Amino acid sequence: MLTLNPQSATPLVLQIVDGFRLAIQDGSLRPGSKAPSIRQFAHAHGVSVFTVVDAYDRLVAQGYFASRPHSGFFVKQRPVSNTEQPGHGPNFSFDSMWYLRRIFENRALRMKPGCGWLPGDWLFQDGVRRSLRGLAADDVDLGGYGEPKGYPPLRQLVRDLLAEQEIAVSSEQVLLTQGSSQAIDLVARRLVRPGDAVLVDDPGYPNLLFSLRFLGARLIGVPRTPTGYDLGALERLVAQHQPKVFFTQPRLQSPTGSVAQLAHLHRVMQLADKHDFLVVENDIYADLDPEPRPSLASLDQLNRVIYISSFSKTISPNIRVGYLAANPDLLEDLAQLKMISGLTSSEFSERLAHGALMDGRWRKHLKGLRERLAKAHEGAASRLLEIGFELFSEPKAGIFLWARHPAIPDAAELAYKAAEQDILLGPGHLFSPELQASPWLRFNVAFSDDPAIMSFLEQQCQAL
Repeated sequence: MLTLNPQSATPLVLQIVDGFRLAIQDGSLRPGSKAPSIRQFAHAHGVSVFTVVDAYDRLVAQGYFASRPHSGFFVKQRPVSNTEQPGHGPNFSFDSMWYLRRIFENRALRMKPGCGWLPGDWLFQDGVRRSLRGLAADDVDLGGYGEPKGYPPLRQLVRDLLAEQEIAVSSEQVLLTQGSSQAIDLVARRLVRPGDAVLVDDPGYPNLLFSLRFLGARLIGVPRTPTGYDLGALERLVAQHQPKVFFTQPRLQSPTGSVAQLAHLHRVMQLADKHDFLVVENDIYADLDPEPRPSLASLDQLNRVIYISSFSKTISPNIRVGYLAANPDLLEDLAQLKMISGLTSSEFSERLAHGALMDGRWRKHLKGLRERLAKAHEGAASRLLEIGFELFSEPKAGIFLWARHPAIPDAAELAYKAAEQDILLGPGHLFSPELQASPWLRFNVAFSDDPAIMSFLEQQCQAL
């Protein structure tokens, strides 16, 4: 049915997608007909199963295929228009999260330079254990559901921590959540309706992008630069699309590691005021930043900004404690939505986090963690440059480096080969608002020191 050319500059994944798409559009494949199974296609064309899965996933995301459990993939009955944008609208399928489910968060792979968390021994495990012993000694009442907004002493502590960042709030403006993911989800469901234009970082945070697509938002990617945003593009996109909200991560951004300059933050808020949109600031890496910096929330004082953060990156992701801060009226709406969707968050986990934060060794832990990450950045950047990779920026803080090799047009192909070698990579298309093929890879510096990883990358790049 399809002829693939391994020597072509067009990645095999895109050749498969384009081939099926043309066959469907010209009527060679009719609605309802069954596509070859993934293994059949891979065997017949001599390509990796991972490559075929990615191609079929993209065809599902673009509305050409439908996936039926235990049956396979079928050509979907769908209207086709020239103005259609793949991945937009409420018909977007979560099947496009296959890589995220099966590989990106698969802890079974031994080497994980593409993951989004820190090694366990880098976290505040001793502090969590001491807090746990303290809770056991205090004979804490584990009955009931806890407070709707979360454990009051922890909300008061968050208020004090925000005050250190020059964000003035009361504890009633703080809502504790099950990690920053729930905070983002609550805000997205409160603010976004199908068809709304929503600004996002490009590249950006995959879970947020998938969530917004599921809600039917029109994703408008704002290009990131090593110093923040492409301000010219941002201004044009705002004027053209009149967005309802901008979801962004100014500091130590995932996946690029970039930090937005103060002038960029001011310009974002000027545009938000002029064009009347809200800004959701995801600042989950604030505790990893060795430099005190202004945030969008500190500039705006939660007038237009909703501030989100978490303790997952520094205490432990398993306790799932995050928070958001917003103006009082919006905060009450979000608290009600939290109650509707899940009643309360875990007071036990919140007490555990509170005990760890009150530990006298907490700030020493943060200082040591920042120093350890700075050293890991230096080592990972040096090794990648030696192999021939180009770095988007060198933040020397936070968790991530964003890198590409000039000989690699689509990092997904490399990621599939890496998975077969027990290595988890973070290919760039995961972070694209349009799920576009990308040469970029996200590297977690804390997991990039295994010589086998760099040896694999060097061998693959030399073979190109």
